[in-house]
Amino acid sequence: MHVLVNAAVSADGKLSSRRREQIAISGEADFARVDRLRAETDAVMVGVGTVLADDPSLVRHDEAHRAEQRGESAAPPARVVADSRCRTPAGAAVLADDPETYVLTSEAAPEERRAALEDAGARLVVSGEERVDLQAALAALQEEGIDRLMVEGGGELIFSLFEAGLVDELSVFVGGTIIGGREAPTLADGEGFVADFPELALEGVERLDDGAVLSWTVE
Repeated sequence: MHVLVNAAVSADGKLSSRRREQIAISGEADFARVDRLRAETDAVMVGVGTVLADDPSLVRHDEAHRAEQRGESAAPPARVVADSRCRTPAGAAVLADDPETYVLTSEAAPEERRAALEDAGARLVVSGEERVDLQAALAALQEEGIDRLMVEGGGELIFSLFEAGLVDELSVFVGGTIIGGREAPTLADGEGFVADFPELALEGVERLDDGAVLSWTVE
C-alpha cells in the first residue's frame, strides 16, 4: 500500500490552536490541490481526534480529475477512521451516506460501541489489543482493494504511521500565520522520536496562496 500524508500547518508547524479549533491556514488554491489528491486515492484516513474535533465528512474530491485519472466508473474514495476505542459518534458526518467507511479499532473497544458503529453503517477492522495495529489494519484494507491511502491527520495518527514505517510520501502546505502554544497540536505528536529519526527527501516546493507546498518522499 502507498501511504501519502497531507496536512496544512502554520509557519510554526501547528495544525490548530491549543483549543483544537479548526483554523483557516490555507486558501482556495490549496483546497483545490487537496481535492485533486483525494481524487487520486482509494481512501482518505483520519484519526478519531479529528472526527471528534471537526466532524469532517471526507467526501469532497475533484470528480473530473478522478474520472480522468481512474476512469469514469471509478468509485469515490472510501473513508477510514483510526479509533482504538470506537469513540466515533454514530451520528458523525464520516458515517453518513456513501462512500463506504472503515473504522480501524482494537480488541479493547467496548462491544456496545462496536455494535453502534456497525449499526450506523461502518465496517470494522479489528487489530491490536489496546491500540490499533496499524500495519495489520492497513494490510486488511489492502485486501479490500485499497492500494493508495491519503492521511489527513491528526498529529497522533501521523506520528504513529511514521513510527510504524508506513509513510511513503509527505505533502505539507505551510501557511503564513503563527498559532503558537505548547499544547497546540503539531504535524506529528505522539511520544516523539529520540533516535532513528525518519529521513525525508525533498521532491518539490510550490508557492501557493500565501504559503508554500513542500513535498517529500520517505527514505
